[in-house]
Amino acid sequence: NLKEKTQWEHPKSGKRKRVAGGLPYGWEQETDENGQVYFVDHINKRTTYLDPRLAFTVEDNPVKPTTRQKYDGNSTAMEILQGRDLSGKVVIITGANSGIGFETAKSLALHGAHVILACRNTSRGSDAVQRILAEWHKAKVEAMTLDLASLQSVQHFAEAFKSKNLPLHILICNAAVFGAPWCLTEDELESTFQVNHLGHFYLVQLLEDVLRRSSPARVVVVSSESHRFTEIKDSSGKLDFNLLSPSKKDYWAMLAYNRSKLCNILFSNELNRRLSPHGVTSNSVHPGNMIYSSIHRNWWVYTLLFTLARPFTKSMVDDEFYIIENWLPLTLLIVSHA
Repeated sequence: NLKEKTQWEHPKSGKRKRVAGGLPYGWEQETDENGQVYFVDHINKRTTYLDPRLAFTVEDNPVKPTTRQKYDGNSTAMEILQGRDLSGKVVIITGANSGIGFETAKSLALHGAHVILACRNTSRGSDAVQRILAEWHKAKVEAMTLDLASLQSVQHFAEAFKSKNLPLHILICNAAVFGAPWCLTEDELESTFQVNHLGHFYLVQLLEDVLRRSSPARVVVVSSESHRFTEIKDSSGKLDFNLLSPSKKDYWAMLAYNRSKLCNILFSNELNRRLSPHGVTSNSVHPGNMIYSSIHRNWWVYTLLFTLARPFTKSMVDDEFYIIENWLPLTLLIVSHA
């Protein structure tokens, strides 16, 4: 009996504590041949009859939480998701084979969600799946091919997903290119604009009916604070379509990226206005300043700058996450309705 092994009442304050929430990451509950419950730690390869949640007991009469933010820039995804059970939730994450997308996919999968990694490179997507399964063999995770630079590929992905007859509770539009040289996609559009914005825009439209049927559901669009440093209107204040998909002579990689991120936010805001009455919310997020990832790989100058800044950036090696635009961590957005 756990109560016999645990001091539940403080001798001076009289406060009582109890076990609550799910098992910590990496732990599973099993039953031996005598019918006694024991716990297995798959990370450290150990077995115990003592409930590991005893280390995270909560008060029976907890005090009212303060207004101070519970999480900050040092919080990890695993900390935020501690005790959450996302079993039954279906998640699609674009660009999930590396960087922030991979850390997001891994964290959600390790907490029970069925996660689909939507990746352009099939081989890298499969490798990412194996890396997650290596941490927890029971994770529900799979890779599907999605090339945002091809509207036909986006359509094929949506059709393939719908053929699975799954719900869709969370769609995270994460994939992006940064510092890419000018080129046109097969759809005759500038690649940064199409990959970062238009491909995701089309994907959401194709999956809107599934999201509405799965409500409460959520769309999370990964944008950037750099959206503040550009404009998509002409001198008369009207939308200038030439700025969205510029010609080669008018192209500057940084501006193209900033404009695509501004489009992300405008799209997310309007999507939330239209779909929130139907149980589908949408939020755009800023992934945090100075996060080292592979997004800079397209040009050696950016790679050099990111490398020099790396000692001052936040690491994703330990699942350290990022902050939503001036409000909450992205993980909180994802799980707040789960």
